[in-house]
Amino acid sequence: MRFTALKPFERYLPILDWGKTYNRDALTNDMVAAVIVTIMLIPQSLAYALLAGLPAEMGLYASILPLVAYAIFGTSRALAVGPVAVVSLMTAAAVGNLALQGTAEYAAAAITLAFLSGLILLIMGFFRLGFLANFLSHPVIAGFITASGIIIATSQLKHILGINASGHNLAELVHSIFTHLNEISIWTLIIGVTSTAFLFWVRKGLKPMLLNAGLKPRMAEILAKAGPVGAVVVTTLVTWMFGLQNHGVAIVGSVPQGLPPLTVPKFDADVWTSLFGSAVLISIIGFVESVSVAQTLAAKKRQRIVPDQELIGLGASNIAASVSGGYPVTGGFARSVVNFDAGAETPAAGAFTAIGIALAALALTPLLFFLPKATLAATIIVAVLSLVDFSILKTTWNYSKADFAAVAATILLTLGFGVETGVSAGVLLSIFLFLYRTSRPHIAEVGLVPGTEHFRNIERHKVETNPAILTIRVDENLYFANARFLEDYLYDRVVGDCDLKHVILMCSAVNDIDTSALESLEAINHRLQDMGITLHLSEVKGPVMDRLGRSHFLHDLTGKVFLSQFGAVKELSA
Repeated sequence: MRFTALKPFERYLPILDWGKTYNRDALTNDMVAAVIVTIMLIPQSLAYALLAGLPAEMGLYASILPLVAYAIFGTSRALAVGPVAVVSLMTAAAVGNLALQGTAEYAAAAITLAFLSGLILLIMGFFRLGFLANFLSHPVIAGFITASGIIIATSQLKHILGINASGHNLAELVHSIFTHLNEISIWTLIIGVTSTAFLFWVRKGLKPMLLNAGLKPRMAEILAKAGPVGAVVVTTLVTWMFGLQNHGVAIVGSVPQGLPPLTVPKFDADVWTSLFGSAVLISIIGFVESVSVAQTLAAKKRQRIVPDQELIGLGASNIAASVSGGYPVTGGFARSVVNFDAGAETPAAGAFTAIGIALAALALTPLLFFLPKATLAATIIVAVLSLVDFSILKTTWNYSKADFAAVAATILLTLGFGVETGVSAGVLLSIFLFLYRTSRPHIAEVGLVPGTEHFRNIERHKVETNPAILTIRVDENLYFANARFLEDYLYDRVVGDCDLKHVILMCSAVNDIDTSALESLEAINHRLQDMGITLHLSEVKGPVMDRLGRSHFLHDLTGKVFLSQFGAVKELSA
């Protein structure tokens, strides 16, 4: 009875659903997963804050309350929320337009950006606007993430080399790096290159080596994921012992010790106006990335993800980040996969991870003083290069030249003009390509396959046709962008065909006819009537028929509406 009363709230509070069956086994699995993810998340959080141009502790803060919020409102059992590379880069690009890096205004703008992003996601969730993310096609997302990975990795080379370099796109970054090569710090370079090589080896080589040494798979998994922590510990100790900070090695420095502070976003109209466009892009990109990961992992356990509720979960997470000194967050691919592989049963694993990060913020931050920024840069480079995937270019080239153009343009524009321009152009390209493809729908003249009641394209199959009957099949919804295309196609086809008496529009693939298309059908009907040709429809779907019934079109139609194409041809041929 008690659970029945809570049923109406389960849509917005998924914790009420999985919490009913939570048991000791799930608790054990969630806690083990939390330990592994915490070990992985500490260096990652610090590194991504560095990428966003923010103090290192903000990365930790963004990995505490947001995880708790998602555990309450999210539907994925394995998604791990926190700072991610692409969103960190987008944050740097958005906030960098408002304030100088390292200033209090810069951090305040990042907090405000998290609040705005959370607000947008919550509004989208409550109004069930998750479908808006569909305007970002997969090829465009893949191209954007690939280009972003290249920019992120290049932007971190300055920390590996120990030089001052800046830029918002690839050309600016490369030029800046080359002009400052004379500033290279040898000790920084040694730490950076060694850390990068070690982390690349850890990803593939450490676990097999530990298994060969006789360790159990679970322990080998934990130690392998602790690789970045090992790099942090060793390079920090080396820097401290040999005083390398006095030899040009940049260090993190003082990191405030304690739990996240209570923060309030700036309620300034000018700031909100400046950040709004970036907040929308960050929200949509973050949502697409999160849902893609969540659905992939959920499918492996036959679980269900509710995209609109995911909007609420991510929105709550970003609001939580904004009130606890963090910056925009989303579900990360790498940490979510680790969370899943480590055996996480419920979102409670995220809450336990938050406790682990909080303990680290309380006890471990003084130990980070001598942590080289080159080590964090190596962590970022190794993480983001796994996102770079140029195979999408070959795949789309072979399958669809239009998709290839969208991917290539997104990559080039992101590399050439920055992440915001790249993703904005990707969205516009996706919409344009959709409109272009649907504005020129596939239209087939069909005939009867001998000995059957099936109709197929006369150019692809041996079919029977009647000179007095023309059957046209439109393989697309009819709407404002393609209505005139259908008109022009029909007029070109019927002009000069003296034997033609009937035109049948086969609507088996038409799911919708808007007002503009209806007007075109009326024009076609009248024009054919003037030519002495009768217009008929066949295989019209119920919802489409209902809408046509609310207009004058069926009353004015010179011909009939047939239930089947075979029945239409049979009757008109008699």
